[in-house]
Amino acid sequence: MPATAATSPIASAARADIAWRVVGLLNLYRVLVPLVLVSALWLSGQQLAMVPRPGLFLVACVLYFTAAVLLVIARRLRWSTLRLVAIVNASVDSTAIGLILYASGGVSSGFGILLVLPVLAMATLAKHRDALLIAAMAALAVLVQQFFVGLAAPIHFAEYTTAGVLGVVLFAIAVLAWPLANRIRESEATLRRQEVDLANLAQLSQYIVQHLRESILVVDHQARIRLINESAARMLGDGNAFPDALLGEVSPRLLYLLERWRQSTGDTGIFPAMEQTFVGADGAQIIRAHFAPLGTSTPAPVLVFLEDTSLITEKVQQSKLAALGRLSASIAHEIRNPVGAMSHAGQLLAESPHLEPQERRLTEIIRNNADRVSGIIDSVLRLSRREEARLERLPLQTWSEEFGEEFGETMQWPRERLRVSGPAVEIEVRFDPGQLRQIVWNLCENAMRYAYPDHQALGADAAIEMRCGRLVSNGRPFLEVADRGPGVAREHMDRIFEPFFTGGRGTGLGLFLARELAQTNGATLLYEPRHGGGSVFRLVFADPRRWEVES
Repeated sequence: MPATAATSPIASAARADIAWRVVGLLNLYRVLVPLVLVSALWLSGQQLAMVPRPGLFLVACVLYFTAAVLLVIARRLRWSTLRLVAIVNASVDSTAIGLILYASGGVSSGFGILLVLPVLAMATLAKHRDALLIAAMAALAVLVQQFFVGLAAPIHFAEYTTAGVLGVVLFAIAVLAWPLANRIRESEATLRRQEVDLANLAQLSQYIVQHLRESILVVDHQARIRLINESAARMLGDGNAFPDALLGEVSPRLLYLLERWRQSTGDTGIFPAMEQTFVGADGAQIIRAHFAPLGTSTPAPVLVFLEDTSLITEKVQQSKLAALGRLSASIAHEIRNPVGAMSHAGQLLAESPHLEPQERRLTEIIRNNADRVSGIIDSVLRLSRREEARLERLPLQTWSEEFGEEFGETMQWPRERLRVSGPAVEIEVRFDPGQLRQIVWNLCENAMRYAYPDHQALGADAAIEMRCGRLVSNGRPFLEVADRGPGVAREHMDRIFEPFFTGGRGTGLGLFLARELAQTNGATLLYEPRHGGGSVFRLVFADPRRWEVES
């Protein structure tokens, strides 16, 4: 598109905008002129009767004031084109001020100067020929009134000369107003183009931000959200996360991370990555926050990137699973046969009546480690041939009670030290029963093995707690297993669900398999330190509103 075509609507709009502002200021001038003239005569101590034609003077001022009020109303209506508006305004000014001049005794009164501003204003609005027409109307009003003044009473020839000079001055003002008007219009058009460009850029930026896959928000120095896209709003809670909301009310944990980052080394600090994670509004997402300052002010607004760690973890784990599946398919049976042979040989050797106690201890070590290797092989094979979940509707409270009975009887764990609690109203979830049992069994067995290794010597207060309920934030069902053991070391918290990460204990596959099974069922398995010491593993089930619609 040519530049002229692109800018002509903007230029026209700019010209119209200037014109209506000039008309508004001129209307104010018209309202004030008659009021000032009448007031000035009274305040100066002169009587209105000293004006050559006082009645006509008052009538002219009243008519000028009335016309000004009517033009103010007409301007608000924007009833016609600018050309007609300029000509009508010029006619009113020329007629009214001409009558005032005539009533005051002609140009000798000095009121002819009142025409300068209206002519200048209207000349900036009109085109060249119309500007000359406006100047001609004003000059003609001056000459005509002076002619009638001369008919009513003899006047000096110099007054006609003054009237002519005033007419020439009005023409000169109209001509000189042309370049000024052009410059004003060009400046206004440039400003309007810049406003349009800025508005377009703002809309483009807003569109880009809202449609980014990344979740971002901008927080000012008062910890107030200034900009947030839909993805970030979903993570933090659609009902609370919106522009102008306080970050502390939306996510206190995120505000804490932001303040820690600001205090570290002046908006450029870095602290351990594990401290940058928090749980999302749905209670199932683990979100990592990244901060970047905007500008050089102190404190500067901050751009916050929110990253769903579950997506990254899933990709990493899928790649590990693929490699693990290929490995297990090729060597699982090769490992199982020698391990089985060693275990069988150890059992046969232990049956010999001639073994010393120390030798029997060695055969026990052989059998225990052979069983451990077999367990690892079984876990790897389950991962490699994992089947899709067969979802069923399960009453969570009832299921938890039945599981507690089975676990206590099988593991010889006192029933009073496996406490099951939940709401009075039954909660229904959709999950594969076998996989749910496998997940919770693994969590309870870990609590028994690592939190209370010497459980026979513990009192009744050392209990495994199974609690079910709904999250306050979004109503999603959950089941958590809590203990009062030593917990997980802080440096290991982000890695306990990685395959083969043991932290010095176990095979490193139990929690990994539990989280994988949870994700297969649309759930999330989370860990958090327990207040007062211990661990809490929380299984957050799929949103029931989603599977109710699907079914």
